[in-house]
Amino acid sequence: MTPLLTLVVYMTLLTFLAIMLGAFLRNREWTPEGFKAGLSNRDDVPDATPLGGRAERAANNSIEALIMFVPLALVAQIAASAEAAMLGATVFIWARVAYLPIYLIGIPYLRSLVWAVGVVGLAMIVMTLL
Repeated sequence: MTPLLTLVVYMTLLTFLAIMLGAFLRNREWTPEGFKAGLSNRDDVPDATPLGGRAERAANNSIEALIMFVPLALVAQIAASAEAAMLGATVFIWARVAYLPIYLIGIPYLRSLVWAVGVVGLAMIVMTLL
């Protein structure tokens, strides 16, 4: 597998982790009620705690980021631009790794800055394709 496709796998795993962590913290699954809610259809889930809400929003943001990253990485791979796209992909992945705990902790300005760094990484990939 190529390095760029390896980053696609890593981003997919990071997104899965964000989704699972979001559900775990959102539903408070360490409690009997939360565990029951996690196994239910979630028709009557209690309101999220601030941390649970941030975890859920971070998971949704990770899904959105994955949707933007994967097509760009795959196009770069198919277009034989994978090597040129690696720097942007690496910047993007590390920004996403930093983004998740920063969002969970609740550091607003730093969160936005790290998100912007990830967008710059995506733009770097795009520039290799144009």
